[in-house]
Amino acid sequence: MSNNQDPVFWQHAQNHLIRYGGTFEKRIIERAQGSFVYDADQTAILDFTSGQMSSLLGHGHPEISAVVAEHANNLDHLFSGMLSRPVVDLARKLAETLPSGLDRSLLLSTGGEANEAAIKMAKLVTGKYEVVSFAQSWHGMTGGAASATYSAGRKGYGPAAVGSYAIPAPYPYRPRFEHNGQFDWQAELDYAFALIDRQSSGSLAAFIAEPILSSGGLIDLPLGYLAALKQKCQERGMLLILDEAQTGVGRTGMMYAFERDGVVPDILTLSKTLGAGLPLSAVVTSTAIEELCYERGFLFYTTHVSDPLPAAVGLKVLEVVERDGLVERARVAGARLEHGLRALQERFDCIGDVRGRGLLLGMEIVKDRASKEPASELGAAITRECMNLGLSMNIVQLPGMGGVFRMAPPLTVSDSEIDLGLELIGKAIQSAV
Repeated sequence: MSNNQDPVFWQHAQNHLIRYGGTFEKRIIERAQGSFVYDADQTAILDFTSGQMSSLLGHGHPEISAVVAEHANNLDHLFSGMLSRPVVDLARKLAETLPSGLDRSLLLSTGGEANEAAIKMAKLVTGKYEVVSFAQSWHGMTGGAASATYSAGRKGYGPAAVGSYAIPAPYPYRPRFEHNGQFDWQAELDYAFALIDRQSSGSLAAFIAEPILSSGGLIDLPLGYLAALKQKCQERGMLLILDEAQTGVGRTGMMYAFERDGVVPDILTLSKTLGAGLPLSAVVTSTAIEELCYERGFLFYTTHVSDPLPAAVGLKVLEVVERDGLVERARVAGARLEHGLRALQERFDCIGDVRGRGLLLGMEIVKDRASKEPASELGAAITRECMNLGLSMNIVQLPGMGGVFRMAPPLTVSDSEIDLGLELIGKAIQSAV
């Protein structure tokens, strides 16, 4: 019998765990190293999602492990009113990597927590309360962040925060607005904000957006969209919050995804990639916004705010990314992966679209490219075949689109590992269709 079928383990899991979404993979994961995780049979599983889209440097990176060990021994956690060198150093280092206007940081634990703090800051600074986001967004599971999340999790919990609004995400593969046969995202954006203006009570505080909507189906905002969005915000006295949980720290082939567009947000949130798999997030904003928040009594006093151990990890992540040229590596490796996916698209009519940037790519599964009809069962079958072959893949299933595989290997992934992943994807599709 496979060690993964340990009846005692699964009985304990059934009896004592609260299930929090979906179903658990029927394997017991015993260890992880580099681009692979290993189950109880010591089967190597290529991890094409970097854990929860987070392990930027792969699993068990020796320098990250050393930092964790050092700070677990010497400086792990403090009273939240105390400061340590790793916290101040990470805030300084983040400012050095970012354009002027993103100068001061608040260090927290998760992306949802960071977005919660960012939304509170925007409300406090503007004196308003309405928050707009995309209809396919995911910003977290805490109150304000969940109210700005529309891709899942809204049913059954009562009313969201008052003043929560959504607009359509620009989706070139399935365009809602067209002009002369081309996707007209500007017309869509204009129409969306016309509707927002009609619904608003005159208290628009912020728009929160991901540069690439990951859980929303790997939708990359078209070039120029962010600039137009910021203009919409400025015209209404709103702040623009960018959530770079998955796109930050090099993953898209730029240090931060917003840099491509030449747009500086009023508030930036970072999480997953900054901690390389450990719980660390940051809210980064301008001196002016921070000082106004402070004057008005901004309160976000949590148990793990400004913890030294995760801050030291974040510092090491930034050092390794810069020293090892991993931003450029994400661009080059991403191009290799995208080229391979497009080659598979030529072979299989069920691959409707390939999109994304760097090492954050999506592959949408449809019944056929001509109809673009969603094929959720086929997507699920391909996912199962991938795992059977030793490839961990994540698929997003949302109404109105085919199943979208989100691919985010670590920035340390090798060419041979990319090629192996492509080979296994091809085999899985061949077996499932």
